[in-house]
Order: sequence, then C-alpha cells, then structure tokens
Amino acid sequence: MEAGAAGEAAAAGGAASQVEEGWFRETCSLWPGQALSLQVEEVLHRQRSLFQEILVFRSKTYGNVLVLDGVIQCTERDEFSYQEMIANLPLCSHPNPRKILIIGGGDGGVLREVVKHPSVESVIQCEIDEDVIQASKKYLPSMAVGYSSPKLTLHVGDGFEFMKQNQEAFDVIITDSSDPMGPAESLFKESYYQLMKTALREDGILCCQGECQWLHLDLIKEMRQFCKSLFPVVEYAYCTIPTYPSGQIGFMLCSKNPNTNFREPIQLLSQEQVENMTLKYYNSDIHRAAFVLPEFARKALSTV
Repeated sequence: MEAGAAGEAAAAGGAASQVEEGWFRETCSLWPGQALSLQVEEVLHRQRSLFQEILVFRSKTYGNVLVLDGVIQCTERDEFSYQEMIANLPLCSHPNPRKILIIGGGDGGVLREVVKHPSVESVIQCEIDEDVIQASKKYLPSMAVGYSSPKLTLHVGDGFEFMKQNQEAFDVIITDSSDPMGPAESLFKESYYQLMKTALREDGILCCQGECQWLHLDLIKEMRQFCKSLFPVVEYAYCTIPTYPSGQIGFMLCSKNPNTNFREPIQLLSQEQVENMTLKYYNSDIHRAAFVLPEFARKALSTV
C-alpha cells in the first residue's frame, strides 16, 4: 500500500518509525487505542525520500518488513493475501482484462500478481516515489520480481495527472494506496473515483484498497454511497492479513458494466491454474467468500 498520487504521503504528514529495545511499534490516529509490535532482528534500510520516511527491517518471524511513515505496508510472511486479492478480485471478474493500470504498489506485489494472467497484455504502473521501488527491489525481491516483466511500462510520477491524460484506456484499474490521512485522503474521495471512471473503458472495472470494516465502517459507507452514484455495480470485499490493523483489509470494487457480478468470478481458476500461478491465498471459492460480510458490516452497508 504505497504512494501512488501527487503528494500522497507527504513527508510533513508522516510519523517517525518507532524501533525501541528491539521492537517496532506501529501506532496511528486512524486506529486509536491499539498498536502492533514486531520484534526486530536488524534495521536494513532507513531514509527519508521526497515524500515519506522509508524503513525496512528484518523481523523475528515475519521476514523483511516495509514501513512508510511509521505504518506497515507489507511483510514477507503475509503480503500474498492482500496482493493476490486486490489483483485477482477484479481480474477474475472481467471477461478479458488486457490493459491494466496500477496506481501505487511500489513494492511490486500487485504487479507480480497481475502479470501472471495470460490475458493481460500490458500493465502501466504509476508510483510517485522511486525510492520505494528501489528499496523493494533490494530488500523484497520476491515481491519486486514483477518489475522484470516485459508487459510492464513503469511511470514514476503522479497517477492523477496520468489518468487525466489517458481517457477510456484501461480494462482494469487497481489502486494500491496508503491510508486516508493527510494528502492521501484524496484517494478515498468521489473526485478520484470519477477520474478512474473516465480512464476506464466502457466495460471497465476498478478495485481499490478499502480499509478495515472493524475500524473504518463510516468511511466505507461514505465511499460505497458515492461509488453507487457513479457506477451501476459496487461491492465491498475483504481478506485476512495478520499485520494490517485489526487483521483485515477491504477492497472497493466498481464496474461500468451493469452485468458484472463480482460475487461470482467469471474466470474460474482450476487447481492446476492456482498452482501454476503460485497462488497461496486466492482461489475461486475464496473469491466468493470475500463478499460474505459479518452481520454488523452487512447491515451497515446494506442501508447505503
């Protein structure tokens, strides 16, 4: 979940990463009253880029960990659940996803999953912070492997401006964003979704990081409401991931095609395909299950 649009994680808005007495401690105003701690074996990399503080450390049990402005973005142990879901939920819901746009995703994990699909012909990735890409290539090579794909065109720059210049160009847009605080708030607003809509082809689909139902249900309701004013089909799904706040993360999915049924994947993956794509979390059953919400969330979102 990295910076992908202008000033998304401006340095002034970030908190310093805390490593004290051999432990990294994540706290944030977006999840008040709780913290996550990981034991640190070695700090591998620390720098302040033009946009944010970048920290990489080797943890005791979660492998290498990427932290931006004090907030965990991914760990080697559990990153696959988020990356596989944010990529495959939209790709397996589109009949023929050929041209893909990724906003953010500097660690390369979403890109790694997208280029596995045989129907995908080209991927453009817009990541504003090149230092995140370079750190990930060095310290998260199993995630950054997608950067060597011949399908990729990498655009280091502002995703907002790129989409303004590329109208009706993409089958699928995936936004792998950081959390909605400071300038990153803009990626959770109606204007950003309107911009993605204009960049999608007539049957296009988008999938965006959609925060956690345990922590941000009011925000999710607000997003679902304006999405429904823009798109004929809107759904919210989620997956489990231990090192994200409250152990879950959600996805907002929208389609310009009124016949899209996100709850039933149009591209069913056989067990052989799952193994060939080296998937460790996603399969067609987990796709369907991702839209089955606990009652408190189902009830809240059904009133939108």
